Amino acid sequence: MSPRVSLDHWRALVTVVDCGGYALAAERLHRSQSSVSYAVARLQQQLGIDVLRIEGRKAQLTEAGEALVRRARDLLDEARAIESFARSLAQGWEAEIRLVVDAAFPIDIVLKVLRRFEPLCPDTRVTLTETVLSGTDDALLQGVAELALAPHVPDGFLGEALLTEDFIAVSHPRHALQVLGRELTVADLQPHRQMVIRDSGITRARDSGWLGAKQRWSVSNMQTAIAAVLDGMGYAWLPRNRIHPFLDDGRLKLLPLREGQINTIAMFLIFGNQAAPGPGTQRLAALLREVVTSG
Repeated sequence: MSPRVSLDHWRALVTVVDCGGYALAAERLHRSQSSVSYAVARLQQQLGIDVLRIEGRKAQLTEAGEALVRRARDLLDEARAIESFARSLAQGWEAEIRLVVDAAFPIDIVLKVLRRFEPLCPDTRVTLTETVLSGTDDALLQGVAELALAPHVPDGFLGEALLTEDFIAVSHPRHALQVLGRELTVADLQPHRQMVIRDSGITRARDSGWLGAKQRWSVSNMQTAIAAVLDGMGYAWLPRNRIHPFLDDGRLKLLPLREGQINTIAMFLIFGNQAAPGPGTQRLAALLREVVTSG
């Protein structure tokens, strides 16, 4: 059923309540007092209920009116939000930005950027997806990412190096590799279980970082890999930004590798639409650069 009461009538009612009477409401709305009075009367007629009663020179809400005005304020706020959203779209702002982020990228940076972005672009929805390895490639190649943060730039795209991230070899402090009391080689690692984060990509999946351990366990996300290593289930190369608290409190320990203890990779900022990224996407990218630069 189509609504019988217009937004104009609801606006008149709310303004009368806020101003405490018809005369001041008419002045605020730049209308005649008679037109404001008619709008409220028409609203009550359409609803079949009294929402205002006149006491002296002031208009007072009835009990039903108080409940209705609360809902009316929400309705008017939503109408204003829709109009603001329409203006943003008319100016070329995106309705949605799909941000695809490799799981190794520091999530605290991403969240800090999104907190700054929200008040600047309140009408643009952001969808954040975390991927592993070639999962970001897939999103870009399939055209389902406006912006990506990844350690690899797929063919046909240009990437801007944003920061570097250290992947460090770690295990539980009481892991068998830690009690050998000497530098470790690749041969020392192979008999032990390596925790590997499975590539989330489909078209170009790869086994980056696996050293051919006889006992390889693959998990689907970073947090599970960290939890497994904390539990002593194996060793892994994990991003420093995700595990530094566990290194600081001694729950994880560096593996004393002769070489390859730390692998440093670059993280790239990549636009999905290389030719003409939208204004919201460009603003989000600019905030990422600012936050990374400022530390």
